[in-house]
Amino acid sequence: MARDVAVAGVSLAAAYLLGGIPFALLVGKLLYHTDVRDHGSGNLGATNTLRVLGVGPGVFVLLLDAGKGAAAVLLARALLEASGAAAVFSPSWFLLLVTFAVMAGHVWSPYLRFAGGKGVAAAAGALLVVMPLVTLILVAVFAIVVALSGWVSLGSVVIAVLFPVVSFLVYSRDPASVALTVVAGALVVWRHRTNISRIIAGTEARIGMHGRKLR
Repeated sequence: MARDVAVAGVSLAAAYLLGGIPFALLVGKLLYHTDVRDHGSGNLGATNTLRVLGVGPGVFVLLLDAGKGAAAVLLARALLEASGAAAVFSPSWFLLLVTFAVMAGHVWSPYLRFAGGKGVAAAAGALLVVMPLVTLILVAVFAIVVALSGWVSLGSVVIAVLFPVVSFLVYSRDPASVALTVVAGALVVWRHRTNISRIIAGTEARIGMHGRKLR
């Protein structure tokens, strides 16, 4: 049992550390000599990277952030299966806990004095492994909302709210899993609280807009 707990702890720690890698900052500084925190919304994510540096860098950061989420879950799954801990820590909820750890790393990066982004892309990458059908449904909803409104932030908030509902309907009615999806969705909504205020005020930047800093 002690070994199983240790494996679980390593999996969660690795997910947090992977999630904390600030790819938006690294891509901006290393490839474009630009700190994206000083421009646009100041957020360390793919959307602000796209707004500040263009479509190519934005998509690159999106893939990197989603990739670190997927990598964290795949690593955790491999560790659980190799150690036999999967029999103790059911993947139905533990991999969701790993997903939350990835999000927490992105939001509170240990490499940036616990500052960071909003965790949507990292969570999407992790959930594509954990809950592929749920992820595809939410991505479709996200695309529709963004296409209609032009607001990436609104799309993120909508799918965060829908995440527990869709997960409950499609995959699991396990209380632990449901609780984790609620917490993860709430974290995304909370991280978008300033965006929500700007949407209500009509000042939120839409896709393709380049403008003043909106912190």
